[in-house]
Amino acid sequence: MLFRLSVAFQASICLHLSDRLRPFRARPDRFGCSFLARIRRTIAAVTKRLTEVARKAGVSEATVSRVLNGRGGVSEATRTAVLTALDVLGYERPTKLRGERARLVGLVLPELQNPIFPALAEVVTGSLAQRGFTPALCARTIGGVPESGYVEMLLDHQVSGVIFAGGSYALADASHEHYRRLTDRGLPVVLVNAGVEELGFPRVSTDDAVAVEQAYGHLRSLGHERIGMVLGPADHVPSRRKLDAMVRAAGWAEDRSLVERSSFSMEGARVAATKLIERGVTGIVCASDVLALGTIRAARRLGCAVPADVSVVGFDDSAFMTCTDPPLTTVRQPIETMGQAAVDLLVTQIEGAGVLHDELLFEPELVVRGSTAPAPRR
Repeated sequence: MLFRLSVAFQASICLHLSDRLRPFRARPDRFGCSFLARIRRTIAAVTKRLTEVARKAGVSEATVSRVLNGRGGVSEATRTAVLTALDVLGYERPTKLRGERARLVGLVLPELQNPIFPALAEVVTGSLAQRGFTPALCARTIGGVPESGYVEMLLDHQVSGVIFAGGSYALADASHEHYRRLTDRGLPVVLVNAGVEELGFPRVSTDDAVAVEQAYGHLRSLGHERIGMVLGPADHVPSRRKLDAMVRAAGWAEDRSLVERSSFSMEGARVAATKLIERGVTGIVCASDVLALGTIRAARRLGCAVPADVSVVGFDDSAFMTCTDPPLTTVRQPIETMGQAAVDLLVTQIEGAGVLHDELLFEPELVVRGSTAPAPRR
């Protein structure tokens, strides 16, 4: 029967077996060739694992062995580095150390195709590294590991905390059971941007109301009267906030003919924007830059020029929006400030200090480029 041995136990038997087998290497008949071969393979595997952990932690193999066997003579910083390397490489901790959390922090993202998420990841991972934590990036893909699956993996790796950006918490109708598992474990968590209220985690968010006020005010100043919106799904909390802000700013009644919803893709936005343009809308506020690019594509397929016939405002100010044709007018999220604030909130929780489970709102900035212009004369 084969057993999965911890690295610590393997390390402890490695030198012992190596010394004990030395007298028999010239006389394999005492044990049998197959048995000796198995032992040698075990020693080689253990040595390889020790080497991997030592290289990852930047220490000697002997130091790794001392840490895993609970021996003294190792600084706390070195001990932490070895245990973190063990977690990152996916090896089991020794049983006596499994109750301790690693200095790993999970960063769970919905995707990497939208440029705003890699930008946030760069800020968060850099800030975590400065605070002595190793980031574990988990990005979902179509048909890949679901968010709940990543939560299980992070719990198995004894992470110190998790930062979520744009996950299921932002969808009111989605399952939130995996977040409650984190609450039950008492694990520090921070959410980036608006989510459902009942989870009770600290949040750092862009002020969606201010973003819409800026975009709407800009289009109105250019003379646009029929201003529509391309938003995310109906249960998407940030999109709900943007719609509420537009209702207040524009004085909309029950009529929602100036609103279309879409998945956060250019293809979905093209379908949604086509309907708005066909209804005579001349200015469109979008819930993301990706939706704005899909809206521009829709206008062109209908034979409309941007911005001469239709003005478009995005949201995010993600990478390369200055390189689009035309350069995109958008509302910039303060990603660097928000990312650093998220790390500060998480580390404060990890260190045992209390934090308010409220939402920190950060003010966005309207960036005017070439996708908006005065309303066309009819």
